[in-house]
Amino acid sequence: MDHKELYSGLIRLHILHHAADKPIFGIGITEELARHGYKMSAGTLYPLLHGLEAKGLLRSHDKRNGRSVRRLYRATPAGKRALAGAKEKVRELFGELFEED
Repeated sequence: MDHKELYSGLIRLHILHHAADKPIFGIGITEELARHGYKMSAGTLYPLLHGLEAKGLLRSHDKRNGRSVRRLYRATPAGKRALAGAKEKVRELFGELFEED
């Protein structure tokens, strides 16, 4: 059974969490997510980033470094508010998932 649908919300929260802390970029967040067991291709990651940007939760800009250009993503104020609300929901769920019977 493929659990990707269950994890997609967690991946979005991971992205918002890191983008609220500092600017992120594709390969950097791919490596960070891989450390948590989420193996993602660019073909999966970039639509997620673009979707979060379309919803107003991320903002991006290009940064030139010599000849190369890197697109950086940062959480918007709305993204930070959404993350704060999600943290409360995750805390509540975590408590239910791991409470003693």
